Amino acid sequence: MKKTKPGSTSRREFLKKAGAATTAAGAATLAAPAIIAQEPIKWRFQTYAGSALGQHVTKPAIDAINNASNGELQVELFYADQLVPTGELFRALQKGTIDAVHSDDDSMASPTEVRQFGGYFPMGTRHALDVPVLFHQYGFDKIWSDAYKKVGGVVWLSAAGQDPCNFNTKKSLTSLDDLKGLRLYSFPTAGRFLAQFGVVPVSIPYEDAEVAVQTGELDGMAWSGITEDYAVGWADVTDYFLTNNISGAWIGSWFVNEKRWADLPEHLKAVVMASVEASHEYRNQWYWGGEAKLRADGTKLKVQTIPKEQWREVEAAASKFWDEVAEEGEIAAKVVGIFKEYDRIRQAAGGIYNAG
Repeated sequence: MKKTKPGSTSRREFLKKAGAATTAAGAATLAAPAIIAQEPIKWRFQTYAGSALGQHVTKPAIDAINNASNGELQVELFYADQLVPTGELFRALQKGTIDAVHSDDDSMASPTEVRQFGGYFPMGTRHALDVPVLFHQYGFDKIWSDAYKKVGGVVWLSAAGQDPCNFNTKKSLTSLDDLKGLRLYSFPTAGRFLAQFGVVPVSIPYEDAEVAVQTGELDGMAWSGITEDYAVGWADVTDYFLTNNISGAWIGSWFVNEKRWADLPEHLKAVVMASVEASHEYRNQWYWGGEAKLRADGTKLKVQTIPKEQWREVEAAASKFWDEVAEEGEIAAKVVGIFKEYDRIRQAAGGIYNAG
């Protein structure tokens, strides 16, 4: 057999090593696509908001999640009533028909003990920043989280404030008596509260509200501030905007199906939370700036105000409403107690803190 020089390689040894290397490279090539081609996690997400409003209140967070998740999590956004009616959102989320939701507890018929405090709890807030203060400084975050753990199937993620609950109507409103007989689209608890002043709450799908005003089925809405009225087209079908509000800020939350959240890797949970929290800031400035600009320069709605001495009757009724709600259970009493303490502090602070 032919000998090779020290340090040299025979043709047979070379081919043997090359074959082994080729086999290893082939195995690596075959294994790589399994990692690269891994299917992204996909969520179906529905918001309480219609498509025009949803561009501002929900879509920024969804876009942020999709952009920051590096293709690992893709969230498909659906607007009000597109997958299920808003009043069925909780059950659909709990069952896993929908993976995540942006809504208030009241509108989505949450079976929790905090349901009526979501949305517009009468006179519970004065401004949008009251909401994160109540959740992060006064313990609402733990109360909400525990309430959903108790029911099961749904995880509460975060809450934020938005716009006040004013009135936009076809009819001029200059006194409390003008509220009598008004057929208004509103939130469940807000409508229940307003009924004592003669308002007739009407429950219809969100996207039908504008047409309902045009056909005379509705006289207007007690649903939002003036920013939304212009953004969603309601300012085109109503004539007046009442500056008096029954609540200074909507309390809305983000929820996710319990199993979907448990299955999500920790780094993607961080992406979701960061995106949601960042979107709160956008909504705050969009609403706050719009409320001022459109009251001052808006041309579609005539701005009116019911005198303060009359509106104090509404505020007194809200205080009585709080006491009635507090009698409904331990959690209700605890939440109302926090509202009362925070209201005491706001009143003592005065100025912008207690301005409606």
